[in-house]
Amino acid sequence: MRIPPILKSVVIVFGLVLLLSCKEEKKTITEDKVVVSFKKEGTLTLKKADSDAIIKTIDIEIADDEYTTQTGLMYRTKLETNHGMLFIFPNVQMRSFYMKNTKIPLDIIYIAEDLTIVSFQKNAKPMDETSLPSEAPAKYVLEINGGLSDAWQLEIGDKISFEILE
Repeated sequence: MRIPPILKSVVIVFGLVLLLSCKEEKKTITEDKVVVSFKKEGTLTLKKADSDAIIKTIDIEIADDEYTTQTGLMYRTKLETNHGMLFIFPNVQMRSFYMKNTKIPLDIIYIAEDLTIVSFQKNAKPMDETSLPSEAPAKYVLEINGGLSDAWQLEIGDKISFEILE
């Protein structure tokens, strides 16, 4: 019995489709290629407004140029409890941050030129690009682990002081 060439072609194509559709797909696991480590560039002290009592002193990284203010704490997989990032801007204005490429929840603390806390964005959601604005003009912004501003009982009106390492 002779099989027509067209039928052979159909059988071959069907067989190849069946074979390829059953092929086990390889799963690709991608690891973070960007690893950013904390680099102490100063210290920051949080103080109660009414008594100047020290609430907490932490080590900080400084963001004071275009690149560091745009990047912030992006790509970090952890931030120690006693670490934070202080953004220092050249002017006072309403500020807004977002959590693009930020993998850890943060408290964002907006601070006036006189070093007084003016507003908070607490427990900002990782990787969320929603705008998180200040409620008053700010010259400084402090980012710490999400939940710490409540744990440390920080309030609007509390103050900061900081020293930058040489």
